[in-house]
Order: sequence, then C-alpha cells, then structure tokens
Amino acid sequence: MIKQNSGPINVAIIGVGNCASSLVQGVHYYQDAKKGETIPGLMHVNLGNYHTSDIRFVAAFDIDRSKVGLDLSQAIFTPPNNTMKFCEVPSLGVKVERGMTHDSIGKYLDGVVTKSDGATANIVNILKETQAHVVISYLPVGSEMATKWYVEQILDSGCGFINCVPVFIAREPYWQTRFSERGLPVIGDDIKSQVGATIIHRVLTRLFQDRGVKLEKTYQLNFGGNTDFLNMLERERLQSKKISKTQSVTSQLDSTIKPENIHIGPSDYVPWLEDRKYCYIRMEGTGFGMAPINVELKLEVWDSPNSAGVVIDAIRCCKLALDRGIKGALVSPSSYFMKSPPQQYADSAARQMVEDFITGKREQ
Repeated sequence: MIKQNSGPINVAIIGVGNCASSLVQGVHYYQDAKKGETIPGLMHVNLGNYHTSDIRFVAAFDIDRSKVGLDLSQAIFTPPNNTMKFCEVPSLGVKVERGMTHDSIGKYLDGVVTKSDGATANIVNILKETQAHVVISYLPVGSEMATKWYVEQILDSGCGFINCVPVFIAREPYWQTRFSERGLPVIGDDIKSQVGATIIHRVLTRLFQDRGVKLEKTYQLNFGGNTDFLNMLERERLQSKKISKTQSVTSQLDSTIKPENIHIGPSDYVPWLEDRKYCYIRMEGTGFGMAPINVELKLEVWDSPNSAGVVIDAIRCCKLALDRGIKGALVSPSSYFMKSPPQQYADSAARQMVEDFITGKREQ
C-alpha cells in the first residue's frame, strides 16, 4: 500500500453559487466526523489519509456584484443562491475576487446576476499566492469560452482541476495532453450527484441490459427553481449538457437506441421550487415473449447538496494524484464521479476502481 501524504488541501472555487454553498457548508458540517463513521454521500471520512476537515478554501471567484468583495462564508448565502442552509459557516478570511465573464451570463440571467464593476482579478497570481492545490469549476451551463479561459489560468498556476460543469475538458485528448505536459491531474466532466437523475437512469438502464430487457424508448425530464434551470431556458446553452446526460445513460447499453427514442434534458424553470429539482423518468422495453415492460419514476432532491459529497471525494482524489505525481485525466475518479469521463464504466466497477486508486493498486 502506498503511504499517503496528509495535511491541508488548499481549494479554490470558480463560481460561488448553490453548489459552492453546499460544498463549503458540508466541509464544515462534517469537520469533526470520526474515522470509520458512515457519512451519507462520502466514500470515506478519511480518504487516503485526508479527512474532510483537511479541505481548506483559499480562493473564490465570481462575477456577481452582490458577491464580489464578500467573505466566502457570506457570499454562499447571498441571493440568487437559494439552496438549503444546513450549517453555520464561520468567517473564512477568503474574499470573493472578480472573475472572468466571457459567456457565463446567459440572456435569462441578465438582470438576475449583475456583473461586478472593475477588472478581472489576476487569477494565476492569486492561485499561486494562496498555494492552491485544487481548483473546482462551478461555472454556469453553456460557459464554453469561460471554462477554457479558466483552464489556461489553472494550467499556468500549476493546480489540479475538477470540472463539475458539462464543458468537455477531461475527456478531450487535447486537454488531456495539456495537463499531462504540465504534470497536473484533471477530473471531469460534469459532476454526478449522490442519487440524482443521471445515476438512477444509468442504473435502471443497466438493469434492463443485465436482465435481458430491450430498452426501446426512454425520457428524462428535469425542472427546478435555481439559477441553473433559469439559465438552461436558453436552449442554445444546452448542447453539451444534453450530450453529457444522454451519453452517460446510453453508455450502459451494449446495443444502440435510436436518437429519436431517447430524450434527456432540463425541461423548465419553476421559481418557487428554489434549489429543489424534480425528475420524471419513463422507460419502455420488451421482455420475454415480446411482452412490454414499462417503468415510471419520480425523483425529488435538493440539487446542490446532492453533489457536494461527491465533490469532497473528488477533491481528495485529485490531491492524491498531485502527491503521487500522477498527471493527465484521472480515469478512475472521473468514471465514478462524473457523467462524461474519458471512459465510461458500470458504476459498481467504477467505484471499485476508485477504491483501488485510493490504496494505490491502480494509478489512474
């Protein structure tokens, strides 16, 4: 077994929205968890000798005038953030810096999010000065240009990267090479929730496959009340999101399904739902004797807490890679934590791959 390092993991956040709020709250909520304790949503309290409390937030970036300049502990509870508050967070001494806009504000967010005055902060200098180890991207869906701009800053700063948004970085050979050349790890793309629409749809799809049921038609309809769903009313921003969610599900089939017979994607925005997300899944298949087998399911979750534990595990895996000098796309953590990893595996296999990565039995 590889001896693991220990100590703080310095983390920077791009995008101080609901997901960032749940992540920061979660780190503090479970800071006194005992080794061996079962924490919902975490693989282990101590993952490779890194405890949840080892995560230390050192930098944060946003473009919203209401958040820039605030301490991170205040910004995470500032509207339009509307996820549930489950932990009081003390002052962190981390000022939210002015980030880069590019294509981060869609037409439906214009007016809800007011761009902060002033110039973009020197991201590279801040990441170096704060000795950040890992950078997390929580940019809005459709932020293609902004994501790639930030990736260049991360590469120049020498940090590991966790791409929680559906802009394809870790799965693309070009970016894999760029991270490998710098000797840096990347985990991506598009975070999977603890028990969300995609993971449930994947598991049911695999169940149909393993039990010999031919899946013929399926849909997944999602709606919620956070700014992510408001932003996704702009259908032009949804291309990568729909690809990510659809391929995550179809990857569990050994055969193909006609494109017109599968529909997966965000459907609408209902403000009073706040950070709650509703999902409806229908699956139509054929079993023995051509008998029809249909499944319908409704899921209701708080969207942002549903992924925060997964990100905590991803942070610690990314730091393990930095400790060991592992570079490029991390296949095992990406396959378990993300919807669109470099390689797709069944979730049970992916989990075991991560366990082997943690102990050092598997390099990537």
